[in-house]
Amino acid sequence: MMNEPAHTNSVTRTLRLKVRREAYPWLNAAAIEVNTVWNWANEVSAKAARPFAGRPRWLTGFDLNNLSAGTADFLAHIGAATIQRVNCEYALKRRLAKRVKLRWRVSRGRRRSLGWVPFKAVSLKRRGRAVRFCGKTFRVFEAERLDGLEWRQGCFVQDAVGDWWICLPVLVRIEASAARHPAVGIDLGLKDTAVTSDGERLEAGRFYRGIETAIAEAQRRGHKRQAKRLHRKAANRRRDALHKFSRKIVDQYQNIVVGDVSSLKLTQTRMAKAVLDAGWGMLRTQLQYKGEHAGRSVTIVNEQFTSRVCSQCGLLRGPQGLRQLVVRKWECSACGAEHDRDINAARNILTAGLRCRASVRGNESPYLLVSPTQAYRVCEPGIEPMRAAA
Repeated sequence: MMNEPAHTNSVTRTLRLKVRREAYPWLNAAAIEVNTVWNWANEVSAKAARPFAGRPRWLTGFDLNNLSAGTADFLAHIGAATIQRVNCEYALKRRLAKRVKLRWRVSRGRRRSLGWVPFKAVSLKRRGRAVRFCGKTFRVFEAERLDGLEWRQGCFVQDAVGDWWICLPVLVRIEASAARHPAVGIDLGLKDTAVTSDGERLEAGRFYRGIETAIAEAQRRGHKRQAKRLHRKAANRRRDALHKFSRKIVDQYQNIVVGDVSSLKLTQTRMAKAVLDAGWGMLRTQLQYKGEHAGRSVTIVNEQFTSRVCSQCGLLRGPQGLRQLVVRKWECSACGAEHDRDINAARNILTAGLRCRASVRGNESPYLLVSPTQAYRVCEPGIEPMRAAA
């Protein structure tokens, strides 16, 4: 807008509200019809891409909408707008996956797909403390959050427990504020999920490991729904803790540098449960999009040797090897500086990030990997030590 202040940034956020239980049977039936339309689009697109005769054709969402004209007359729950949304979504997913055929959506059985009912923005109307869609009224929890909002096309989604949620993308204006501190480095680990170069820690919450026994007991008793609820509880607690920590970091620091520790590789080891419970990838994702919204610079750098290099003199004098992971504090034999293992790694990560070309407003490549030779120099005894970045 022309009159909009320069410090205001407009971003899209998804409002997620839980639907009350009386609407579940209708949504379950509508999800089956959505699966039918998806599978039809999957079959027709595959046949067009690999025809028995003639030239192959890659059907778009527009083509599928033309072919499915009049289908709504034979479906009891969803209308033409929802069918068009399914066709367009299928065409987009297929184009991004670069595949002739996608997976079928299964409506029944043990391997059934979770429910999904998309809609256009004009198809969903506000009715007091409820919303109306396809002639059906849906009551939702926390309906007051819908006051004064204009949403875009969204969807109804079902979680593993069987509960239904409505997801509404809304445009929110955020006023960019100045950060109180210039930069921070973050080291990701298992003893503490995240440690900053200023000494702040996000303790490992043991969100799953803490209730692992209760989940196992529920599964042995055959209470699958209870086990799924416990899994959802662990995921919600983990997401809440990471959201609070990432928001605090983005509000305080202008330049944020994070190590590139790989969750996928460590899940192949004995530490798999602890790694997945930490949620490193989720934390990095939250820092990236929140930093982009707030006008921060978020950089991901190579963290090789960061635990062993002295952040004061730059010499490789720290403990090394798997057996030395129990050593959490050590003293540099060259300069005599005492280090906490995680804080020292975070400071070296910050130094590596300040020496590389940081992304502007966090909207460049999400993984800016910097080799150790470009980020910082590792000095052996007798070589000029590394100088900390100013």
